[in-house]
Amino acid sequence: MARVSVTGIPQDGGAPVRAGVPEHGRVPKYYAVRIQLTELVDGLPEGHALPTERELAERFGAARETVRQALRDLLLEGRLRRRGRGTVVAGPKLEQPLSLASYTEGVRRQGRSPGRTLVDLRGWPCPAGLAAELDLAEGEPVWHMERVLWADDERVGLESTYVAVERAPRLDTDFDPDSSFYAYLREQVGDGFASADERLETVLATPREALLIGTPPALPMLLIHRLSRDARGRPLERVRSLYRGDRFSFTTRLTADD
Repeated sequence: MARVSVTGIPQDGGAPVRAGVPEHGRVPKYYAVRIQLTELVDGLPEGHALPTERELAERFGAARETVRQALRDLLLEGRLRRRGRGTVVAGPKLEQPLSLASYTEGVRRQGRSPGRTLVDLRGWPCPAGLAAELDLAEGEPVWHMERVLWADDERVGLESTYVAVERAPRLDTDFDPDSSFYAYLREQVGDGFASADERLETVLATPREALLIGTPPALPMLLIHRLSRDARGRPLERVRSLYRGDRFSFTTRLTADD
């Protein structure tokens, strides 16, 4: 075990922010390296390459495996990312609002370029559970559209959308998969989104999902289930959105009840 002084740890309102250091000040060696590594990363610009594991081990006086564990922590946290065979400083996480705004709108507000790559789009008979959510008869045709989400040149998520074929009968021919589905429904079909129920949880991606998003299966993911409704209160779409936990955070505004 290594002793780490809390001297120099940022203060917040006069109270020390211990950043994971327990009161007795003793932490595992990898965490002591992580603290030093975090200070190094904080002083580097986005995209800057880190020294090699060997160089970092010599710099911090630690074993390479200890450095590797500290690097894994910061990779999972989203402070670092892999580029080829090296490691570089990652940019800030994308902040996606928990609102009726689409993914496209949310990413553009942050000066990034949104994109989507179509994985699958087909119609199939609606199963009982989904039919109940969408207020359809079991077996009624629904579209299933699956797309990889991009921000600039980086894959950041995977989205599955379910909507009744009756709502968007020409989805497979009229819709550009790289565009906003919300805008398509509003402008081409005439159905607007008025409300939605959302549930957010943390999960691990399946091997297939990790392959499509381009992440290791052990990377924590943020999963959002959304059921959207139109202005008449009728279910409009069911969406399952999987976002990289190292690249996304979600925000919302809370107000006091009257």
